Amino acid sequence: MSRTFKRVAVYCASSDATLARYGDAAFEVGATLAKRGIGVVYGGGRVGLMGRVADGALSEGGEVIGVIPELLLKLELGHTGCTELIVVDGMHTRKTKMAALADAFLALPGGWGTWEEMFEAVTWTQLGYHSKPSGVLNLHGFYDPMKQMVDRALEEGFVRPMLRDFLLFGTSLEELLERMAEVEWPAIERWIHKT
Repeated sequence: MSRTFKRVAVYCASSDATLARYGDAAFEVGATLAKRGIGVVYGGGRVGLMGRVADGALSEGGEVIGVIPELLLKLELGHTGCTELIVVDGMHTRKTKMAALADAFLALPGGWGTWEEMFEAVTWTQLGYHSKPSGVLNLHGFYDPMKQMVDRALEEGFVRPMLRDFLLFGTSLEELLERMAEVEWPAIERWIHKT
């Protein structure tokens, strides 16, 4: 099975402190997605890697849909250059809206929010709420410890081997998108416990 992606949800840091090491790569991610005709769905911010991803996509004429909670918009953190900026009432609504708009999920380096959003997308796949692939772009080895944690969870039996590909890791965006387009996993009935 090969998927095509109309839009990809991108999760990443909103801190400007990360720009020196990761800013150019984030801009290139946005630009590359736009060049491939893939729209960006993201958290709607103008700062940090979030802003750089949006700017990269916009520089190539790409579609950029930001989904931002009203609280963050009031703090003047919204990106006014987005193709569309959707204002929602809170974080839960934001995540649900982003998931509905996207065909896949991509994490760049980030902190608590980035990890939480990506793991929730993976969990929704596991529970059968959607069948959209998730990938982690491992820039500068940032996600090496997370990959080790996933491997440890597999070894210890917390993640079943058949579910390993619910979260794909890659160091090249092009290669990661290819794997996300081709990944397959078993039908939900094979891993959900029946009572």
